[in-house]
Amino acid sequence: MLTAAGQSDSVKAAASTRLGEGKADYNAVGNDGEGALDHVDAINQVFAEFEFAYHNQYHKAFPSAESLAIAKKYWMSSLQHFPPAHIVMAVKRVVRSQEYLPSISVLLRACEEGHELFGLPKPRRAYFEACSAPSPKRDNDWSHEAVYHAGRATGWYLLANEPESVAFPQFEYQYQHYCRLVMTGQELSVEASPALRKKPEQPLDAKETRARLAKLRTELKL
Repeated sequence: MLTAAGQSDSVKAAASTRLGEGKADYNAVGNDGEGALDHVDAINQVFAEFEFAYHNQYHKAFPSAESLAIAKKYWMSSLQHFPPAHIVMAVKRVVRSQEYLPSISVLLRACEEGHELFGLPKPRRAYFEACSAPSPKRDNDWSHEAVYHAGRATGWYLLANEPESVAFPQFEYQYQHYCRLVMTGQELSVEASPALRKKPEQPLDAKETRARLAKLRTELKL
C-alpha cells in the first residue's frame, strides 16, 4: 500500500516499480497473510482489466508509461481504505456493466457497495440480524453465513445483554474479519443443529394398560 512518511526511499521505489508492472501474479499471497492480494497487486489488476476491456480508450487515456504510473498512484491513494480483494471484485463488476472506461468515482461507488458484491449485508444490518436471531442460532435463515460466525465469535449473551454502544464495535470487528475471509474466496458454512429425538408416543390409557398387562401375564404363565 502507499508508504507512510518516514519510510525509506528503497521501500517507496519498490512500491512505485510494482505499480508500474503491467502484469502480476494475482494469486500470490498478500501482505496480510490471509491469501489476499495486497493493494499494489490490486491496482495493477484494475488497470490490467481496463486495458483488456477498453483497449483503445485505455491507451488514449494513458498514452505513456509516466501517465500510467501517475494514474495508478492516484487510484491507489483513493482506494487504499478498501480491502484489495474488494477492489478487484468491484472492478470486475464495473467492467461488466460499463461500456466506456470508468472514472475513479465509478469504481469508488462500486467499492462503497462492496459488501453486496459478495452477498454480505452491511455491518449494522448484520448486527441487528445477529441480535434478533432466535435460538437455536444455527437453524436461523441467515442472510449470509458470516453474520452467524461473527455473532458466535462476539458471543450471543453479549449481543443480547449489552447496549449497542458496547456490543456493536465488538461485533463489527468480528464481522469484518469474516467478511475478509469471504472476500478472499473462503467459503463459510453453518452446521445444522442435531436432529431432535422422535416425539414419544402418547401414554396408554388405564384400560389399554390393564389389557396389555393381562396378556403379558398369560404369555409368561404368571
